[in-house]
Amino acid sequence: MNHLYRNSVRSVTTILALACAFSATAAPDAFTSGALTTADASGWLRTFTPTGTIDTSNPFFQSLGTNGRSCNSCHRQAQGWTITPAELQQRFDTTQGKDPIFRTNDGSVSPFADVSTLAARRKAYAMLLNRGLIRVGLPIPANAEFSLTAVDDPYHYASAAELSLFRRPLPATNLGFLTTVMWDGRETAAPFKPPMDAGVASADLDASLASQAKDAVLGHAQGAAAPSDAVLAQIVAFESGLSTAQIRDDNAGFLNDDDAIGGPRVLANLRFHVGINDALGADPTGAAFDPSAMHLFDAWATQHGNGRSERARAAIQRGENLFNTVPIAITGVAGLNDVIGQPTIQGHCSTCHDTPNVGNHSVGAPLDIGLTDASRRTPDMPLYTLTNNQTGASVQTTDPGRALLTGKWADIGKFKGAILRGLAARAPYFHNGSAATLMDVVNFYDTRFNIGLDAQQKQDLAAFLAAL
Repeated sequence: MNHLYRNSVRSVTTILALACAFSATAAPDAFTSGALTTADASGWLRTFTPTGTIDTSNPFFQSLGTNGRSCNSCHRQAQGWTITPAELQQRFDTTQGKDPIFRTNDGSVSPFADVSTLAARRKAYAMLLNRGLIRVGLPIPANAEFSLTAVDDPYHYASAAELSLFRRPLPATNLGFLTTVMWDGRETAAPFKPPMDAGVASADLDASLASQAKDAVLGHAQGAAAPSDAVLAQIVAFESGLSTAQIRDDNAGFLNDDDAIGGPRVLANLRFHVGINDALGADPTGAAFDPSAMHLFDAWATQHGNGRSERARAAIQRGENLFNTVPIAITGVAGLNDVIGQPTIQGHCSTCHDTPNVGNHSVGAPLDIGLTDASRRTPDMPLYTLTNNQTGASVQTTDPGRALLTGKWADIGKFKGAILRGLAARAPYFHNGSAATLMDVVNFYDTRFNIGLDAQQKQDLAAFLAAL
């Protein structure tokens, strides 16, 4: 996946360009005191904060456990406040695999992995280095409707007492739009309720984020004791103040130029409430679902010319239009088709990615879109056979998802949908890192739902996603 990232020469060029941009005339809001900008795979990523700075004295950046880790070990600004294989490989090479993120409690393929030599450590931390995945250990719940009847674990560790689940750390930014905390929702204190505004956490969201921070210290950082409420409140306040989005595309230029509204400043001020624009009528305002959920680049629909920037902007706007309008026959999605009793739902990308100009699900609705099916398993992933205790039916999955929290057969393979802003900086994608590029994401959906996109449409959609 190194081909997604700039080589060292291009990085130097970008740094020089950034330096020059501060003194040159740039797009409106191109650089302000309230933003920090870093280079990524397709341009520049920006984080906006209310204070205009990143407060590195916050406990977010402090080692609160016993193994040297901080929140920042797995949530890096330049990587969209998560981690990426390329940056992890750099840390591994610099420290010979001894950076705090490389710890066997959850960074290695099993807690018993050999880390005695450099070569052994490279093998032990392969899931981090190759796919940016942390190992989460969860048991089969005592009251589960299913049993674990077979395990195929290439690392010879997983059992019903602790399944090995390899997942991407979610971004610690844009948190005001969350309706579920963690991929499986295990840190969601209570169903979030309106009203909520972006950047202003509800009491339920505050409690969920505090619980997540506490458990991260106790688990990931192997803390001897939970942080104080005051420390947790500081971490939550810091995270809740972060807004992150792409601000410049290498080809299209500034993404807030010519009346476009890309970038984190507008994102930080978006109105939001739980259920906004929900496709199934859960918007508490009573407003009808509008499939045109994305409007960041509407102004570029009238772009003319054949220069590089004009062509790139036209592609991004076409991709946004496809996101809003391309027809999709949604079938076989547990948590959606079965819930409303419709084998086929005629929808769009925005049917599930409905939060306007953000792209996550505006209600806590975990879905199974088939990412953990045995047919998509790669050799580096464990495979679990689960058997229904009443019917005897069996299913194979690489990750039972929410079912390990609820114990429900119907929840196997269900995960939340992530926020879509700042995507270009944080490959790979999906909870298991199975899509190395944004084009891989587009191809997954095109194949999964038989959409029938042509090559140009795929390129346009990928260009739009990279501009978010």
